[in-house]
Amino acid sequence: MNTSDSSPQQLQVEVGRLKEEVDMRDRLVEQLSQELFRLVEGNANLAPSAELSSGQQKHVHMLRQQLEEVEKQVEFYQSQIEQRDTELYAQRQAVQELTDRASTLERVVQELPEIYKAKFADRLKPVEERVAQLQRENRQLHAELQTVNYRLAQRMKAGTPEGVDLPAFQPEGGQAALPSLPSFSAGSENGDSV
Repeated sequence: MNTSDSSPQQLQVEVGRLKEEVDMRDRLVEQLSQELFRLVEGNANLAPSAELSSGQQKHVHMLRQQLEEVEKQVEFYQSQIEQRDTELYAQRQAVQELTDRASTLERVVQELPEIYKAKFADRLKPVEERVAQLQRENRQLHAELQTVNYRLAQRMKAGTPEGVDLPAFQPEGGQAALPSLPSFSAGSENGDSV
């Protein structure tokens, strides 16, 4: 079984199956050892194995071989179980790391709108300041225009032949040169300029 393609559930199923096999082998070893014990105990009155009949010797020899084979299989399955446990532990570690990474990414994704909002606000601040400055300049120019219109209307009303010096606007975004306007004294309500 390829462990990189195995899911933790599959590994757990495989480990469970191997444990069942080991338990079955353990029971078989126990049965064989009990049978050997019975044979040895049953023949306790006989002399050493040289005096056993050839059939009994063959049977004991066969049981010993079976016992050795079972012990080898038990060792093999135990090593397999240990290997599977190690792989399962590694898989669990990988799953935990991926889960942690996914939660970190999820948290970052949830924070992104706030981050972008803050960055947008930082970029927008100079633009808002420039707009406010332009609005102030616009109001100031509007007030000056109102003043020029008022004075022009006063002169036209008074019949003054002098022309009004209007500002010259520069076409390339430069500042307009505002003309100096004649000042009126408090006594010039009748339209006379000083």
